[in-house]
Formats: sequence, C-alpha cells, structure tokens
Amino acid sequence: MIVVTHTAVVQVLIHMEWIADPSIWAGLVTLVVIELVLGIDNLVFIAILAEKLPPAQRDRARITGLMLAMGMRLLLLASISWLVTLTKPLIVFHDFSFSARDLIMLFGGLFLLFKATVELNERLEGKDSDNPTQRKGAKFWAVVAQIVVLDAIFSLDSVITAVGMVDHWR
Repeated sequence: MIVVTHTAVVQVLIHMEWIADPSIWAGLVTLVVIELVLGIDNLVFIAILAEKLPPAQRDRARITGLMLAMGMRLLLLASISWLVTLTKPLIVFHDFSFSARDLIMLFGGLFLLFKATVELNERLEGKDSDNPTQRKGAKFWAVVAQIVVLDAIFSLDSVITAVGMVDHWR
C-alpha cells in the first residue's frame, strides 16, 4: 500500500512550478515554430532527391530516408550536450577564432550550398528531365543516404539553435 502524505504532494508541486512559468511556454512555442520553419527546407530537399527515382520507389525512399534520418536526429540530440561545449577556439585567423562547433556549422552550410547549386544546375541545364531513362540512373540507396546526410546537417542547425534558445531561457 502506498501512502501519499501532504508533504510529498507539496514537494512534487514545488518541483513542478516551472509549468506555471509563461516564459517556459513562450520558449516552447518559439522552439516549435523554429523547428517547423527549419524543417520546411529539409522537406524541399527530400522531395527533390526522391524525384530522381522512378515513381514506384519514391515513397519508399522518402519513408526509409526519414526513418533513418529520425534515428540520426535522435543520436544528434543525445550528443548535443557535447556539441554545444565545443566552443574552445581551434583555429585563429587574424581576429577570428573558430571552434569545432563553428567548423561543423561552416562545413554543413558549405555542403548545403554545394548541394543546392548542383541541384539547381541540373534543373536549369535540363539534365534532370522527365526522361525515364535518366531517372533510372538514380540509385535507391544513394538517394536514401543523401536524405539522411541532408537531414543530419539540417538537424544540426536546428538542434544548435534550440539549445541556444534553451540556454537563453535558463
């Protein structure tokens, strides 16, 4: 038999006072909005990548890629406490110093710029047409791997943004 005393209830309520704090709720709403906005670009890239596959494989590639990407995002969230501590300058160039976190963000951003440029070039030059013989060139697992890598890069950006906001609200 479990006996709940008045003191135990008061102790629980004291530890849950954060629920009534409006700044916590404002922070949560802000984080949700940021995740939605940052997630849109991820969906655009997934749609572009899946479009390279034959129609019969597109849905499977999206689902497989997103499931693997979700696992990657969970691993990233689990290691975020380590990532945000990577602020010690590794490289100093004149007045600028770069930490490991800065370099991760820099190379992730450069990769996204490269990928966007390649995709836009393919579309503008007509290399990615509706010709079925060209669509057969895209390999299922290559597209899924690109989806996972792109999601990891987009996740890194949004997770660091979220952690920065959480540190700000403390």
